[in-house]
Amino acid sequence: MNPLTRHFPLYGLRLTTPRLTLRLPDPAELAALADVAADGVHDAAIMPFNVPWSEAPPAERAFGVVRHHFEMLGRIGAERWAIPFAVFHGDGVVGMQDIGSREFAITRQVGSGSWLGQRFHGKGIGTEMRAAILHLAFDGFGAEVAVSAAHVDNPASLAVSRKLGYRENGTERVTPGGKPNVLQRLLIDREAWAENRAVDVTVEGLDDCRDLLGLPA
Repeated sequence: MNPLTRHFPLYGLRLTTPRLTLRLPDPAELAALADVAADGVHDAAIMPFNVPWSEAPPAERAFGVVRHHFEMLGRIGAERWAIPFAVFHGDGVVGMQDIGSREFAITRQVGSGSWLGQRFHGKGIGTEMRAAILHLAFDGFGAEVAVSAAHVDNPASLAVSRKLGYRENGTERVTPGGKPNVLQRLLIDREAWAENRAVDVTVEGLDDCRDLLGLPA
């Protein structure tokens, strides 16, 4: 057990699927995650993120991953939180999947974001890691709604959402990197999640995190 778990219980939160483990990384694992980002997370011809962090040079991408990880952890509290899970597959880390909310006790809504090392694309990992955090949201946290979004020219991300049962929830014009694009908003409620769930997920360490995240008992 990570010794920090006694003081920061999110280090004991773990999600397990048939192929993946999602949990907070230790320093060496966070360094490996930064290396994955430095190696590339998508084709250079597209920009899947509203903030084009992935266009930075490799060393800057790696630094940004580490900084963002600690920024997210530093903001966690009962009224606002985002958990930056590292995603482990086989012998190492392959990407990052986050889940977050504001005023969860009132809204019962979560949002999510993710990225996956480019060399791990096309293996169904993106679907499985999103399924894991949807299970955590609905079965673990007691969420009623989960939202996500993807640019309309990002068919892979949109396909993951459709496969898991999300429905379209309006669009928004955005300007990633100063270039026009359209963001497709997506939503899935508890009923749609229950009808479409197809991945077995085990959650460990959640009860110790409830006070920190302001979750119902």
